Amino acid sequence: MFKSGFVTIIGRPNVGKSTLMNNMIGEKISIMSDKPQTTRNKIRTVYTDDEAQIIFMDTPGIHKPKNQLGEFMNTEVNSALEEMDVLIMITDEFNKVGPGDEFIIEKIKGTKAKKILIINKIDKFDQEAAMRIAVEFDKFNVFDDIMPISALHNVGVDALVKLIIKYLKPGPMYFPSDYITDRPERFIVSEIVREKALMYLQEEVPHGIAVEIEEMKERKNRDLVDIRANILCEKKSHKSIIIGKEGRKIKGIGKSAREDIEKLLGSQVNLQLFVKISENWRDDNYRLRTLGYDK
Repeated sequence: MFKSGFVTIIGRPNVGKSTLMNNMIGEKISIMSDKPQTTRNKIRTVYTDDEAQIIFMDTPGIHKPKNQLGEFMNTEVNSALEEMDVLIMITDEFNKVGPGDEFIIEKIKGTKAKKILIINKIDKFDQEAAMRIAVEFDKFNVFDDIMPISALHNVGVDALVKLIIKYLKPGPMYFPSDYITDRPERFIVSEIVREKALMYLQEEVPHGIAVEIEEMKERKNRDLVDIRANILCEKKSHKSIIIGKEGRKIKGIGKSAREDIEKLLGSQVNLQLFVKISENWRDDNYRLRTLGYDK
């Protein structure tokens, strides 16, 4: 009997939510970096096999908002918690249950969905540490299952997919079997550019950048896509950092982004990047809407 359902992935910033989701569906849709709050939008992806279809919802890390962008990100999390059959909470704690995880546990206590706690990054710790923290989380009496994995190294991910399917109910195939995400290519392209910028930038810059696609057009009779994108930042000093000495940093961002975009689109890409200053865009409701951060 075919099963289907909706699965929401939540957790503190930078615990590996996007890495896990990408590995479960076998495609890179959510961007990844070691910077907290990399994911800003709710991103829906689809896993389909002969047994089931799982619609995953990757969410921004739950945090205390400092601006309108932060408020939007928390709204994305709250809406995702209203439309799920299974909830996956990810932690990478191995010493004790911290206040951030306790806050999330309180937030999800009342939800009716089946709840799975994932202890991620077990490649960095021994099994005894994983067992100790599992016992600590189990004391909250919230989770139906607790599973240690390494999302980065794909350890335990297949077993997690099987566990999710076990909890799903019989249901229809909501999307075609080759469907991967509900996000358009322009969104994924902008996220790839932002991911590469995060890789190259210093600590004070990443939260203050956004990427907008001005143009994305395929040339007639040629296997080539022209893309013009703006990297927005809030300060003149940040613009200089993004461009780098003799333009080296922006060239590195562009080269790295182009390689991933060409894999995504299956064609050659002419990517042109520009850096523009947009002061306080994270608190500008109009600017947030134009960038897709709309409550």
